[in-house]
Amino acid sequence: MTATDLFVDFLCPYAWRGVELAAVLRAQGETFRLRHFSLVQGNHPENAGQPEPRWWLTEQAAEEGTPYQRSSLAAFLAARAAAQQGEDAAWAYTLALFRARHEAGQPLDESSFSGAAQTAGLDLERWQAARADDDALRGSLREDLADAHRLGVFGTPTYVLPDGHAAYYRFEQLTRDPGVARERWNLYLSVLRSEAGIGTIKRTKPPVR
Repeated sequence: MTATDLFVDFLCPYAWRGVELAAVLRAQGETFRLRHFSLVQGNHPENAGQPEPRWWLTEQAAEEGTPYQRSSLAAFLAARAAAQQGEDAAWAYTLALFRARHEAGQPLDESSFSGAAQTAGLDLERWQAARADDDALRGSLREDLADAHRLGVFGTPTYVLPDGHAAYYRFEQLTRDPGVARERWNLYLSVLRSEAGIGTIKRTKPPVR
């Protein structure tokens, strides 16, 4: 079975909720592949209106740039190092790091990266060894960023279905409930595949209760 690609950025709370939903569905037999999209790169002023990115996150020095830029790059590279221990390790690490950032309010720094590796049950020596190959990790990340650009990804989470349908799905509420997750996923699929061709649904304000 071909997987649904899920593009995420650790900076984004909506991506966290999207990953949590996908993790629940994955436990029910759905297949998802974790991919990375950089909101910093996507919103960079040098890339505005350009047919191809001029500014790539992967070309930036680890110690330079804005705090968002530095922490985002470091988080991506740490996650890609974790993924070298297999798909389950990639999901466990991704969930642990998202939860550390958006549930526990921790910064994306070395402490949270290491803590997520421990929570995910990684082989820590192997993970650190993988992190040392910076060029390989950046090259792998660059492939995801290039694919995201080709697909027109602009926000996270974006799901790309095996049949080519794709859309950004902004979750306002977190769920880890299997029934609720299934209901929300089915709703997403219905809207995405509808002959109505719905391109945008955006609320103005919460309804009055």
